Amino acid sequence: MPNPGKFASPGAGLILAAPSSGSGKTTVTLALVRALTRRGLRVATAKAGPDYIDPAFHAAAGGRACVNLDAWAMAPPLLETLAARLSSDDEADLILCEGVMGLLDGAMTPGQPGHDPLADGSTAALAARLGWPVVLVVDARGMAASAGAVVHGFRTARPDVDVAGVIFTRTGGPTHAETLRVATETLAPGVAVLGAMPRDPALALPSRHLGLVQAGEHPDLAAFLDRAADRAARHIDLEALTALARPGRPVSPPASAPVPVPPPGQRIALAADIAFAFTYPATLDGWRAAGAEVLPFSPLADEAPAPDADAVVLPGGYPELHAGRLAGAARFLEGLRAAAARGAPVLGECGGYMVLGRGLVDADGARHEMAGLLPLETSFAERRLHLGYRRVTTLGETALGPAGRRYRGHEFHFARTTEEGPADPLFTARDARGKDLGTTGLRVGGVAGSFIHLIAAEPAGAGP
Repeated sequence: MPNPGKFASPGAGLILAAPSSGSGKTTVTLALVRALTRRGLRVATAKAGPDYIDPAFHAAAGGRACVNLDAWAMAPPLLETLAARLSSDDEADLILCEGVMGLLDGAMTPGQPGHDPLADGSTAALAARLGWPVVLVVDARGMAASAGAVVHGFRTARPDVDVAGVIFTRTGGPTHAETLRVATETLAPGVAVLGAMPRDPALALPSRHLGLVQAGEHPDLAAFLDRAADRAARHIDLEALTALARPGRPVSPPASAPVPVPPPGQRIALAADIAFAFTYPATLDGWRAAGAEVLPFSPLADEAPAPDADAVVLPGGYPELHAGRLAGAARFLEGLRAAAARGAPVLGECGGYMVLGRGLVDADGARHEMAGLLPLETSFAERRLHLGYRRVTTLGETALGPAGRRYRGHEFHFARTTEEGPADPLFTARDARGKDLGTTGLRVGGVAGSFIHLIAAEPAGAGP
């Protein structure tokens, strides 16, 4: 690829989707980002839906921060602004967006009452709204000619989604790859067969209870990415792939740049290490654009939040894996308590919420003393999955805004609450289908938290 620019218009994009989770789309996305970057293309990346872990791998593969694009949680002006910035801010030749779950899987099922095909949170909704073509990543284990029918089904499922190409993963030898190609060209004409990635156990990424092990914990991530890129260069037609990309739909920029979540202060101390890594880059960019300063600190290194910070934020992550170290981090815990005592807002999301509580029981049943700023006890000794989009409304004035401020977010954790309160609840909550989930979270003075990862504030007049 001696002249990358000739294969992709500036700002052109593609979405890597799949029939289901576990098809290999993360590995294929990373392989393509690394391979194309090595060949001189400026590749910007995005991830569909709520995800903190995959975007960190994207950033490692391409050297640029990955942006989350969420067709359910983000109003169209915010979604379209973030997508447009991928090309304009990064001067990208190509945008690669990794989908979420299966192509059609979202917060609601097509055909259900109230389903909005442009805002259900699915990868298909994102593709239809932004106008980027889809390359389907299909796990071909146990399939031969039937793979063509699978591709045909996704090609025809939604007329407003252009399934332009397919990459097969976990394939066998040349005969298997040839069968897949012929079947697709026969049963799904018009879909370009871009390649077949053979099975390679070395390209399996380790995982844990919230998904992949974080990029920062991978023992040799650079070697993994280079191996994946080598395989992509050998087995995928990169020129044909980039030729499918096209710019997204033209949009009219809003009068002022939307900020996903308003900053809770002007000098924000942000916990940032492998125990507190779940922060969206778009949120931080929005805070900075609004004039706030972000002051990172590491609780695992026993660093306290800046004493002159006027807000402290503990994002989610994996504090349950480091509970003993956090319990022994005296400077960190005293710094949190000092911030609360001087009246600075202290906010916690998910893992950060647990650390603001009195105690955290780890997977082995050992209890660890936490900050004690909220009347909360949580446990990983008996896990229970909590998962789904959430629409929340504040019940009192906090650093998140006055009572009645509405946000959209996501809940994904295995912690069990063993004691909660007495204290005022932080939010009322509904799921994506409107089911009332009651109240969630706690607030005591300027300290507040919940298990909800906030994605974006709802604009005024967004409906009931």
